[in-house]
Amino acid sequence: MTDAAQVLLKLLDLENLDRNLFRGIGSGGETPTRIYGGQVIAQALAAAYATVEGRLCHSLHAYFIRPGDPARPVIYEVDPARDGGSFTTRRVIALQNGRQILNLAASFHKEEAGWAHQHQMPDVPSPEGLRSREEIHLEQAHIIHEAQRAEFTRERPFEIRDINPRDPLDPEKTNDVNHMWIRMEAAKNAGPQLQHVLMAYASDFGLLGSALRPHGLTWYKPEAMTASLDHAMWFHAPVEFQNWHLYTMDSPFAGGGRGFNRGSIYTQSGKLVASVSQEGLMRPIRN
Repeated sequence: MTDAAQVLLKLLDLENLDRNLFRGIGSGGETPTRIYGGQVIAQALAAAYATVEGRLCHSLHAYFIRPGDPARPVIYEVDPARDGGSFTTRRVIALQNGRQILNLAASFHKEEAGWAHQHQMPDVPSPEGLRSREEIHLEQAHIIHEAQRAEFTRERPFEIRDINPRDPLDPEKTNDVNHMWIRMEAAKNAGPQLQHVLMAYASDFGLLGSALRPHGLTWYKPEAMTASLDHAMWFHAPVEFQNWHLYTMDSPFAGGGRGFNRGSIYTQSGKLVASVSQEGLMRPIRN
């Protein structure tokens, strides 16, 4: 297991303070200046899971209210809204300095049989023939400003292989459709709840970036202020995140300083295991 994977698993292992009250680490995630949105979602889902037995999450809906401070822990307060015959509902409030930074609602469903269908997975190159994002970033490090270089090249807990990687400093304007393969080998032997939590963490990767693509923008061009505003996710099937999954994303609309993004997550064999949607801030920065 890599050091980055160990750090992530520690981040997602919450401290139980009291009944329905948990504490999570703020630092150590994807960004040094504010807590990565996927981290708060994953910790909130982990807190909800700690109060649920025998059922898996089928959907979650979250609003980002304030940026999180990585220097401080996050308190998660779980409201056990309902325990029904088929569905369990939980609401989670994430707090720092006594102020809400995220609200999350999650629903859990007992396993049932029923009709089934799904859209086919897009026809894209397999991960085995693609270079890893880490390898590409190491080659591009010399063009990144020194202040951002360490963050750009540091080890990540997930292995990512982009279908069409772009130049981070001089990206072309291109289609909003964005594909990447992703896996976390350290997820092997993880239980079904932790598999969901890990996928929820990773679901925020690159999603808002789909709305930036048609405008020739990336995180490394200081032209747009970006932040996730809300995040919704649906789990359709059990997850084995140690294996390759295709995360295919698009952005049907951007306007008014916001971009709307959608994602579908497939196993390498083509089974749809999760769907994601998110709206994000993409406000032009004016000198």
